[in-house]
Amino acid sequence: MKLEGEIALVTGASRGIGAACARSLAAQGAQVIGTATSPKGLRAIDDLYNAHDIKGWSFELDLSSRASIDGLLAEFDKRQQWPSIIVNNGGINRDGLVLRMRDEDWDAVLATNLTGAFHLTKGCLRVMMKARKGRIINISSVVGVIGNAGQTNYAAAKAGLIGFGRALAREVGSRNITVNTVAPGFIDTDMTRALSDDQRNGLLAQIPLGRLGNVEDIGHAVTFLASPEAAYITGTTLHINGGMYMN
Repeated sequence: MKLEGEIALVTGASRGIGAACARSLAAQGAQVIGTATSPKGLRAIDDLYNAHDIKGWSFELDLSSRASIDGLLAEFDKRQQWPSIIVNNGGINRDGLVLRMRDEDWDAVLATNLTGAFHLTKGCLRVMMKARKGRIINISSVVGVIGNAGQTNYAAAKAGLIGFGRALAREVGSRNITVNTVAPGFIDTDMTRALSDDQRNGLLAQIPLGRLGNVEDIGHAVTFLASPEAAYITGTTLHINGGMYMN
């Protein structure tokens, strides 16, 4: 139980990668605060906690809203339960080619996926710095590194998280706070299951391991970066994509 006594905040914890991170962190003893954007998402988190005996609580959070983020920060203060681990996973997509992309679709994705992570991390940072301890893990994407047609907004936000993490790592390293980024490739989720056979086969042809990743692959990596064993790793981007992108 390497994370016994730690409190982990996981945004977007109701399903997919976020839920896998919550399960993996809890399995190592962390208490988990999970966020979702709707009451339905909160019920999914509560069901997850009950099914896996996870200690923690959930909160309805809109990452594009400063007021919503401030509400979560106030809840931390009220409960006196500030996270020592932050997993910036929550995000949305509003895909479309640039020539057809509406301004509001660009703004919504950047506000949620990048600016929201900035405001939430900033709000938690003072407590981490005072404690001289913390782990910040941003969930980016292979799309933020290699690009993908029809996802300029998503790619920009995910690439921004990588740069944000590197710069922040330099700012807070002296306080024993590490900042790293995990960049998943194509993972077996509801979105990829909706692909046609031709689309799926075309995707698999680009992956040396010949398969999509599992959400557990990401959850285990996040838990490692949150653990004492990763104390000397900061400012890095861990690519988990089956070899689709190598650096």
